[in-house]
Amino acid sequence: MSQSPVMWRFCGNQLKRWRTKANVSREQLAAASNYSPDTIKAMEQGVRMATPRVLDVADELCRAEGMLSAAKDYLSREKFPPRAREFMEREREAVGHWSYESTLIPGLLQTKAYARALIENRYPPLDDETVEARIAARLERQAILTDRTPPVAFSFILYEATLSTPFVDDEQRRRLLEVAGLRNVTLQVLPFDRAIAAALMGAMVLLDTRDHERLAFAEGPFASELSADPEVVSRVAGRLSMIRAQALSPEESARFIERMVVRDD
Repeated sequence: MSQSPVMWRFCGNQLKRWRTKANVSREQLAAASNYSPDTIKAMEQGVRMATPRVLDVADELCRAEGMLSAAKDYLSREKFPPRAREFMEREREAVGHWSYESTLIPGLLQTKAYARALIENRYPPLDDETVEARIAARLERQAILTDRTPPVAFSFILYEATLSTPFVDDEQRRRLLEVAGLRNVTLQVLPFDRAIAAALMGAMVLLDTRDHERLAFAEGPFASELSADPEVVSRVAGRLSMIRAQALSPEESARFIERMVVRDD
């Protein structure tokens, strides 16, 4: 399991030390900053980032003379969940990106409204600052579709279920058609009636890097894995190949999505 950012942990440690030294209880700091004691505890443990408001309030309560408030300049809202951070770093190096998604529209293809619907409905809930940072990061990440030279080769396969959830509206479907029109992007749909067992085992991504390294990534609700193990990569590549063989062609897939837009109108 990935640790929280080191600056979160260091700042939380300092927050607790100053609070204890000043004989300020966690409950007092929580009441003064309008947070729950459990949230203050999470900040002190480095599990959550200490917010500017907490740092300013603690600075005043603990008479830290600006020592705690100064930490605001060194803290930044993490753009991605810890379990996805390494994958995002490697994705930026990729020259090839091949993926299959069985339940959700991939982040690279999401509209702002769709991303917001997913991120705002996380459990446990995220604070407003984190929600906005995660949405902005997801949209910024999409620049890889068009801004790289030479372009990254993308292949997306979407199970029909990804197109049928309540969060998917016409704007999102049209966004899929728009991206599918890019020269470096192939988008295919796997209809329900063509599903095979390999398609029911969850989402997966294969990345090819500039150094000719191939990485497999699988993300679940509670854990994610990025692996360069040849055996794991081979299994993921095999599953992707089987699913791609059953999916509609790019042209058929575009017509499939277009019919869904027309049907909902």
